[in-house]
Amino acid sequence: MNKHKKQRFEGIVYSTSDDFDYQESDITEEAETLPANKQLLKVMLDRKMRKGKVVTIVTGFIGSDTDLEILAKKLKQKCGVGGTSKNGEIMIQGDFKQKIVDLLNQDGYKVKVVGG
Repeated sequence: MNKHKKQRFEGIVYSTSDDFDYQESDITEEAETLPANKQLLKVMLDRKMRKGKVVTIVTGFIGSDTDLEILAKKLKQKCGVGGTSKNGEIMIQGDFKQKIVDLLNQDGYKVKVVGG
């Protein structure tokens, strides 16, 4: 059983025109990635809902998801640990705040350390 059926024609209720042709808008605009010197990234540590384990979080990236994935992969490789990137932020396992700040500064990003 289908609880919620997605409506195929969003916003169109009824048309009296015999030659009406609905055009679906599948256009999804990705955010254009700003150059590194125009970005302000914030680096912080977090322990919430992780059973006391520390995670280094990088937020504030403006750009496409593929560029975010590339930056996350580079940071994970340089730190030698795992992590993920989703919802516009990069999570690196462990306390690598200072190392990540140094790496981002080398790449030309403006970096701000948040929270002590």
